[in-house]
Amino acid sequence: MSLSEPTLTVTVAIPTYRRAGMLRQTIEGLVRQDYPPHLLELLIIDNNSPDDTPAVVASFANAPLVPRHVLETQQGANHARNRAIREARGDIIIFGDDDILIEPNWVREIVRPFQENPSRRVGAVGGEVIPVFPDGCPAWVAGFHGPQALRPDAGPLRPGQVPMSASLAFLRKTFPELGYFDTELGRKGGVVFGGDENLAIKRLLQGGYEVWFAPAARALHQMPGSRTTFAYVRKHAFDSARSRVVGRVRDDRDEGRSSTGYLLSRLAGNVLKAPGFALLGLLNFILFRSDAGKKAFVRAWRSCGYLYQIPRSLVGKI
Repeated sequence: MSLSEPTLTVTVAIPTYRRAGMLRQTIEGLVRQDYPPHLLELLIIDNNSPDDTPAVVASFANAPLVPRHVLETQQGANHARNRAIREARGDIIIFGDDDILIEPNWVREIVRPFQENPSRRVGAVGGEVIPVFPDGCPAWVAGFHGPQALRPDAGPLRPGQVPMSASLAFLRKTFPELGYFDTELGRKGGVVFGGDENLAIKRLLQGGYEVWFAPAARALHQMPGSRTTFAYVRKHAFDSARSRVVGRVRDDRDEGRSSTGYLLSRLAGNVLKAPGFALLGLLNFILFRSDAGKKAFVRAWRSCGYLYQIPRSLVGKI
């Protein structure tokens, strides 16, 4: 795509919860963006953070781009995102995590597909998200993480490819048209419930919009030591399995299908997988192969997430 001067107004929205230290680093990158400042606004959506998040935002009062602190008291990342949509004034709204490190061209590059393809219905653009580990990364955890690498150049994604919400831009007008984020999904405090971007992307595709990937819009996603512990990785696996079940049931309900067959087949499979992976983990620990043992136990715990959520979904509970 050819380089052109930006004309679209943009809102960058950062939902945040209890990460004031990392949030400061994210804002430092945002206030240095090379996008025209008169076309750019920055919203920090504080989702009941018990730390000094308001003071961190206030410390940028003299920055080239002054962020606006917005308190959203309904707990949950998607409540925060929906509040951001209601507050935003830009043509484009970019959602970023509160722990990303970005280069000065991040906004420009993620907006470029909207700007330079006016004849196409570009509804969303995902930027590249690359995990980094400021406190180091145990070898057994490294295999669970990597760049998205959805395509090597800017362009539309294939069906089934969903960019991460850590760096994801939307045409703002599509939300009133197609629906807002599902507040029963997404992180809620300490619950790591994922899949929050899936429904929004699905609605765009069903509405005739294209979803693009922009690898030049790079965001480094910080994974501190607290997120590489066995306890955290195990919990993340459990909650991720639950979110997959909830997301599938939502999809089936929206399309008028029954989820019973899917749920029962997953239930049967994971009844076998959970003890099988647990036994494999135990054997690896007995053989002093702790890394392999931890990976197996994480897979067992993911199966436990399915076994916990499927009966709840069968009786209509989240």
